Amino acid sequence: MIGAGVSGLSTAIRLLEAGHDVRVFAREFSPDLVSDVAAALWYPFLAHPIEKTDRWGAETYTELTRLGEQEPTSGITMRFGREYLREVVELPGWREDITHFRVLDSDEIPEGWIFGWEFESPIIEMHHYMPWLLQRTRELGGIIEEIIVEDLAEISAEVIVNCSGIGARELCQDTEVKPVRGQIIYINQDPGYGRFDQQPETLTYTIARRDCTVLGGTAQSDDWSLELRESDRETILQKCEAVWPELDRTKIIGESVGLRPSRSEVRLESELLNDTLIVHNYGHGGAGVTLSWGCAEEVVSLIEASQ
Repeated sequence: MIGAGVSGLSTAIRLLEAGHDVRVFAREFSPDLVSDVAAALWYPFLAHPIEKTDRWGAETYTELTRLGEQEPTSGITMRFGREYLREVVELPGWREDITHFRVLDSDEIPEGWIFGWEFESPIIEMHHYMPWLLQRTRELGGIIEEIIVEDLAEISAEVIVNCSGIGARELCQDTEVKPVRGQIIYINQDPGYGRFDQQPETLTYTIARRDCTVLGGTAQSDDWSLELRESDRETILQKCEAVWPELDRTKIIGESVGLRPSRSEVRLESELLNDTLIVHNYGHGGAGVTLSWGCAEEVVSLIEASQ
């Protein structure tokens, strides 16, 4: 297994549960990963193809909901959110797979938007969730090693699972993998319910965690900068104030930047390299958490189908 982000560790856990021996190789581990600064809530975003991501997302929703109920240290809670849109669109296919979904009345939609819906979604506090995933991997017998993998052919294993995220650009010579830069703000204020505009060009979100609320965001394609930008900070605040007028700037407590590993489509497929089965699982864009368990289960299915 290459990669110890949310996709890599979720997949490692599913493989261990299925009885496989797993060794996780990674250059870095939590808390130094892009997964650690994910906002993060369950919501399909920047991930295709829809017919697959809806299924993977539904499977992940079920598992995240279960973890929130049964694993209190995982840092998962359920909250309501409202998605606002500037045009009337077809309702999302995943609405049938979640615990609550309804179309908003016109008086519930802020000025500037014309359509929207309310949904219930897991909120994942990554500073709790990532350590929980790592601990669970170890509890199941997984071996964790800090190793830089530069060539898949160098690894001696019956099966290699590639969850290298943005690192797949170099590891697989996959130039389709590009960063989508996200800058966020942390504020010590609860909006009551989440407010969202998930279109990349107008991306706005207020994600209420137990410890703070995460404000976003940006979706800047092919931008590798990890530096905080004052211009982005101001844009984020203005966008969030449009959907949450009560936002109090004096309660800001921090900021962060991460690079989403984006691709035109998630790459979840197998191939043979020198008679070694390789299963690729990367390119989840802004939906790494949202698709993690569904993709992990498909990786297990691909491996077991080949044996």
